[in-house]
Amino acid sequence: MNETTQVVTITLNGKQLELPVQTNLLEYLRWQGIDVPSLCFHSDLGPIETCDACIIEVNGELVRSCSTQLKEGDVVKTGTSEAFEAQMIAMDRVLHNHELYCTVCDFNNGNCTVHNTVKQLKIDHQATHQSPKGAPVNRGKFYRYDPDQCILCGRCVQACQNVQVNETLMIDWTLERPRVLWDGKDGNPIDDSSCVNCGHCSTVCPCNAMMEVGMEGEAGFLTGMLKDAFRPAVDVTKAVETGYTPLMAISDIEAEMRQDRIKKTKTVCTYCGVGCSFEVWTKGRDILKVEPSPESPANQISTCVKGKFGWDFVNSGERLTKPLIREGDEFREGTWEEAYELITSKFAETIKTRGPERLAFITSSKCTNEESYLMQKLARAVVGTNNVDNCSRYCQSPATMGLWRTVGYGGDSGSITDIASAELIIGIGTNTAEAHPVIATRVKSAQKLRGSKLLVSDIRKHELAERADMFIRPNPASDLVWLNAVTKYIIDNNWHDKAFIDQHVNNYSEFVNSLEKYTLDYAVEHTGLTKEELINVATMIHEAKTTVIMWAMGITQQRGGSDASTAISNLLLVTGNYMKPGAGAYPLRGHNNVQGASDMGSMPDHLPGYQKLTNEGVIEKFNNAWGVELNTQKGQNNHQMVDAMHSGELDILYLKGEDMGIVDSNVNHVRAGFEKLKFMVVQDIFFSKTCEYADVVLPASPSFEKTGTFSNTERRIQRLYQVLEPLEGSKPDWVIIQEIANHLGAGWNYSDPSQIMDEIAALTPIYAGVSYDRLEGFNSLQWPVNADGTDTPLLFTDGFPFDDKKAILFPVDWTPPTEYAEEYDIHVNNGRLLEHFHEGNMTYKVAGLTSETPETFLEVSHELAAERRIEDGTLVRLQSPYGKVDVKALVTDRVYGKEVYLPMNDSGDAAINLLSSSIADKNTSTPAYKETKAKLIILERGGKSPLPKSNFRYGSPVPQYGVNIQQKWARPDYAFPGDIVKERRGGK
Repeated sequence: MNETTQVVTITLNGKQLELPVQTNLLEYLRWQGIDVPSLCFHSDLGPIETCDACIIEVNGELVRSCSTQLKEGDVVKTGTSEAFEAQMIAMDRVLHNHELYCTVCDFNNGNCTVHNTVKQLKIDHQATHQSPKGAPVNRGKFYRYDPDQCILCGRCVQACQNVQVNETLMIDWTLERPRVLWDGKDGNPIDDSSCVNCGHCSTVCPCNAMMEVGMEGEAGFLTGMLKDAFRPAVDVTKAVETGYTPLMAISDIEAEMRQDRIKKTKTVCTYCGVGCSFEVWTKGRDILKVEPSPESPANQISTCVKGKFGWDFVNSGERLTKPLIREGDEFREGTWEEAYELITSKFAETIKTRGPERLAFITSSKCTNEESYLMQKLARAVVGTNNVDNCSRYCQSPATMGLWRTVGYGGDSGSITDIASAELIIGIGTNTAEAHPVIATRVKSAQKLRGSKLLVSDIRKHELAERADMFIRPNPASDLVWLNAVTKYIIDNNWHDKAFIDQHVNNYSEFVNSLEKYTLDYAVEHTGLTKEELINVATMIHEAKTTVIMWAMGITQQRGGSDASTAISNLLLVTGNYMKPGAGAYPLRGHNNVQGASDMGSMPDHLPGYQKLTNEGVIEKFNNAWGVELNTQKGQNNHQMVDAMHSGELDILYLKGEDMGIVDSNVNHVRAGFEKLKFMVVQDIFFSKTCEYADVVLPASPSFEKTGTFSNTERRIQRLYQVLEPLEGSKPDWVIIQEIANHLGAGWNYSDPSQIMDEIAALTPIYAGVSYDRLEGFNSLQWPVNADGTDTPLLFTDGFPFDDKKAILFPVDWTPPTEYAEEYDIHVNNGRLLEHFHEGNMTYKVAGLTSETPETFLEVSHELAAERRIEDGTLVRLQSPYGKVDVKALVTDRVYGKEVYLPMNDSGDAAINLLSSSIADKNTSTPAYKETKAKLIILERGGKSPLPKSNFRYGSPVPQYGVNIQQKWARPDYAFPGDIVKERRGGK
């Protein structure tokens, strides 16, 4: 073997070849065009070694090609009679577990691995006939498991244990007829287990054993038969199709016919910021299933429950389908033209009589890049105001500010793969497993399989905190203190990366001086952490070759959120954790396109691509392109817009895809501001809480009903294709915005979103090389994208985007948390739940998600429960100076002392923002949601728990490494097919 290049030379079927030592032999053979059968191997799962179908000959021995590690000089032969005989033995065992009735099978869509392998090996009969396993179908609300069709390949277990790392599934190899079980040896029904319905298992299943219930009776021409008629149909089919060869031929014809019946459309998820992409299978408007692909750049085979199964809302009967126009206290249905005339007359009159600054625009982080671009263009180029913002003001602006100050770009330093490859992964103020589930799978898998260390800092013990190698629980809003103290300790102990700092960082001396007061003693006093904990944190960072830090709203939603984010970046700079793979800053973006909405200039002081309004060259470029003279006065952000409503300085608000009346802080104050507006337009897919205050409501289309692009948390730009026609009466947001602009005389003539992206690319340097052609299919680009189409998966490879290419250590000081009167003694934390998205406007329209968590709840600690005599189901009131919520309690060890946790999935009496204040981050106006305190009042004792006992949180996972294949090999009825062949041939 060549040690420098790490290659081996082998002989393959008589031909000498050189290949990398880590090459997977099975994949290499297929790449060479050699068709080796395999049922259990999957490119995203690796060797599982359960099916034995991939046997070939290496150095005269029969071996599994999926797991064979090549050595220098190996002689590899495929297609030998011995290997073929072993493969046939393996397939006979497989078919003993699986009944072939392909023509009437919902999975007969051309991608059934069992079907295709039977065809490939030209199997016409089997020696051992299929027989039932003696266990019923395990049926859940989203997918079902048929043990009699299960070939025991273990893909589902491997995915659950090693990719998703929910660790719910196992194969019990000790049973007489092994099968897949949920939550251990006795097994549980799917819906009463720890299963989070991520869908990995049904995605990777090679046959119809683990299948989405949406597919049942829908996919094929003969699969929708009545249940009682199914078994006779199978028997008739098998009687007619004597032997597997005619069965395969007939079923292939039927599968081909399905191509016109089933539409498969690639799209990008509309929930969190991970940016999962997948194909959606539809029949008419029926959604049969969601199918991620190894080609999916951000997620590969992974999804969460919402991305896999959370789409019924698009067909909800509650969808808006006609414009609504207020008359007094009521709404009436109107025509589009009537709505447009009213809107444009109000806009034009106000612009003429009171000026464009009397109008404001809020775009949506759930809409496409193209739609956010048009919204800010409408504000700036047509109306003439910079009063434009987006929901990143509620969560991400402080993280962006912290990165702008220090490293120049307000985005993730690398890709999700960098997080997964880091030696040390730190999560601060992020409930990643529920807010960004697919990223959490990569973190859990890195820890479990690669030995990455996981350090979590949070005030609540969520899943990653439970799994962490070290979990610290600092006092609320004290993160900057411990971050600065750890940074100082690292410098004081000479653990900082002096070479990196000298070459790539400015302002070191001033920064070191700014840390003087942040001693360990100071940190202990203000954070509640111990010296030992602080030293251990510093030591873990020092000992790791690469460190990534992920953070989210637990950091940003503080009065000092921008400064705490800056402290994170400072720590990474001091330790040299930029400019290399597996390192850097990862502010996890909350919505599917919160990064893109900001990229598109949906903010009051920046044009698209974060180009400043104060830059004369930039202004001239946009003036020329848009044919206008742009207003260069900084506009209002959404926090300031509310103040302007109350002061009478804002008359009109146009808001799309944002339920500001429930997600903004101190919503009683916000709603009172709405009532002072002279005119308000809301554009949405449902009649939200915000719609109640509108004068005109416009029915928009969700992501499934339009084309465009989203930019995810890792700066990855991806195309989404139209899955369904817009529901009759609704329109895509970009169409609505253009029609309003043209009623105001703009003269826009975009006929397709690709034309909008071409304009964006021409004006926005970080998107310069972005085009729909380059984003075809599952292709993606991570900004900055050069004009030639080369992108930047890893930022800062040759320095930082400052004049001298050096980063800046930016001194920051601690802003203590908001003080409340003594009676407000309960700290109210808040955040997401896995099974819902924010207030639940979409997810509560999905029956399966609603059944998991039909109502919100308040997590209460055992200590507080004992002190106040609170039990599961006790109805309590939280009263803050700004409002009250009434909610049922759930006693848990996830919170401690007088910390409580109120999920944000409620838009009624338990909405968190009935409690929160208008106090905000001093640099970005991001509300300090996490600095909310209240007093707790018992309203009603007893009652039913708000969390159903079937919820996955009550499950009992069974952690193990993959399928425990050694247990299968140890069974008395198992023999390796290669050994059987060897014995048959007299040991030759």
